[in-house]
Amino acid sequence: MRNRTFFASLFWLFSGSIFQLFGQPANPPVLFNPPLSQRIANYDIIADLDTKTDQLTGKQILTWTNPGRTTVQELRFHLYMNAFRNSESTFMIEKGRRLPDTENESGWGYIDINKIAMLPSPKSATDRQLLQRLAERPLNALPGLDVTATMQFIQPDIPEHTEDKTVLSVTLPRPVLPGETISLFFDFLVKLPDPPADRTGALDEFYFVAQWFPKIGVWTENGWNCHQFHYHSEFFADFGEYNVWMTVPSGYLLGATGVQVGTPAENENGTITYFYHAEDVHDFAWTASPEFVEFKGTAQDVEIRALIQKDHVSQGARHIEAAKSAVETFQNWYGDYPYPNITVVDPRRGASAVDGMEYPTLFTVGTHYGMPEGIRLPELVIIHEFGHNYWQGMVASNEFEESWLDEGINTYTELQIMNHLYGPRSNFVDYLDVQISDEHFSRLQFLLVPDNDPIVKNSWQYASGGSYTINSYQKPGLYLQSLHNMLGEDVMRNILRTYFERWKFRHPKSQDFVDIANEISGKNLQPFFDQALYTTRIMDYSIERIFTRRHRSNMGFDYDFPTATTPVDTANMAALADSGDADTTVAELFESGFTVRRLGDFIFPVTIEVVFSDGETIRENWDGEADWQKFSYIKSAEIVSATVDPDHHLVMDVNFTNNSRAIEPHNSGANKLSARWLFWMQFLLDQPELLNLMTIFAQ
Repeated sequence: MRNRTFFASLFWLFSGSIFQLFGQPANPPVLFNPPLSQRIANYDIIADLDTKTDQLTGKQILTWTNPGRTTVQELRFHLYMNAFRNSESTFMIEKGRRLPDTENESGWGYIDINKIAMLPSPKSATDRQLLQRLAERPLNALPGLDVTATMQFIQPDIPEHTEDKTVLSVTLPRPVLPGETISLFFDFLVKLPDPPADRTGALDEFYFVAQWFPKIGVWTENGWNCHQFHYHSEFFADFGEYNVWMTVPSGYLLGATGVQVGTPAENENGTITYFYHAEDVHDFAWTASPEFVEFKGTAQDVEIRALIQKDHVSQGARHIEAAKSAVETFQNWYGDYPYPNITVVDPRRGASAVDGMEYPTLFTVGTHYGMPEGIRLPELVIIHEFGHNYWQGMVASNEFEESWLDEGINTYTELQIMNHLYGPRSNFVDYLDVQISDEHFSRLQFLLVPDNDPIVKNSWQYASGGSYTINSYQKPGLYLQSLHNMLGEDVMRNILRTYFERWKFRHPKSQDFVDIANEISGKNLQPFFDQALYTTRIMDYSIERIFTRRHRSNMGFDYDFPTATTPVDTANMAALADSGDADTTVAELFESGFTVRRLGDFIFPVTIEVVFSDGETIRENWDGEADWQKFSYIKSAEIVSATVDPDHHLVMDVNFTNNSRAIEPHNSGANKLSARWLFWMQFLLDQPELLNLMTIFAQ
């Protein structure tokens, strides 16, 4: 891996002479790194946390460049925190209007915009002094063009949700030309839900602050892509540079996106201010608590930091080791991780609403005191959440509209890494004589709702939350696993590596992935992806009507009647005669065969393995297009069994029990498997907290 100087100690000192209040810098500071992205949306934010009220007062300068070929006069912003403002937000309606404590005012959250002003000239570099000066001015004395009065809430996805306030429209006094850069100043207030709602909030001394600032949407050739905050969706944003100053009570340990710069400043009022800088990221989240215990480690050229709750200290080293494995494997297999660090956050007990969430260079996991090493839930979640730094953090697809490009690809890579690190049979659970792999667990979830919706669909339009989850995570993960089994590990890894290299710091769509898969594999995989992504077809191939019987010679007036000599297998007898091993007059022929059927409507070529009583094994290939196909043989040995997909490549087949049929069925394997599953299900029913934890990775 290349050596990084991404956040070297060359960070410049701020000087009062660097900026005039609204001018360009007299001595432009040197950027840490050459930009890896277009850096369309850049943020400087001051945030002060009041732990008595769970409120943040925020000041922000957004510096935005019009990336399109047309002028823009209306800007749109995500105000995600307003999802928790009232029971009539789109998020709450889709969730069923439930918050952890809706009877208590503290259970709700919101974001209020007090002021938006368009600054006379754009910012071009970090300057806390400029931001601080603007923050200290009374709202009615701010310079620039006040556009606060043009603010209005809009509902671009579901207009009838008139009380949803998660998308804000702002009209500018003049259009922004293609390629032009502007800066806007925001004064805002955030109330964090307590206890935490989905993805963000406060609980006693623990704070996880995500989706908390006014965040501009994505300007595309089709206009603004800025969706309402839906319950079953995540995010989509442009890359940029972030400079964030966060003030919290003294004694609080803080972790955030990016890298801490300098020593935290102790303030006279008993608070402490941390400064974090991040480049080429599309979001910023942070956490703070006096109960964190810090663990550190290094993997290749990446520093790893784990912030673990005191009652989970025994799990700290385990989290570091899992993160090391994730970093090393992703870098070795899929491409360089260009950031210098990663932060793993263990939320407070009772704050499971923020478990298993990913943000650039920072993510949360969930663990319990005394979590057995044989239950590898922490390892699975760490691998999964770190993977998001690749398939969403850098390859920034639109999770509102094509969630599988992140969650599905990430599920697939999680399956590969769990297999690699812990073996294919019991990489998820190897405890109390129970062995379950990540693939088996994903398949179990997939079978719950295999065909309600196609994979590619707007996240808020799936039939149910279960359908959204399965079509975003398990189904595409298993389809890609099936493709992996057919193409081979090296080809599939090359597809993923090429996809990452070409589309990092950009916004790919589904066809972009398919095009790369076609190119790298050298095969036309379009029919496979057309069915997998855009239809509800399911795969189910089966073996039916297997038979074997003595072969009868031709009889009748047109043929000689059979003699007392038994018919012979002439094809095999020539070889026997040449070897001198047999009397060619006594061998017996058998007529055997079977029917393979396509019970599902997903069409895919399959292999059938046929086993005969003399030990011979042959393989047949079938294109799988017809409803059924017969195979028959005349041999000196009887057929024993026939199996479709004998190598278990097609893990998206919804029914493995009909894939094989034998002349004399054997039940011992099925009985053993049934006993093991009954034991496991009883164990889960006796451990409801563990059952709940097993769903965290799908958040």
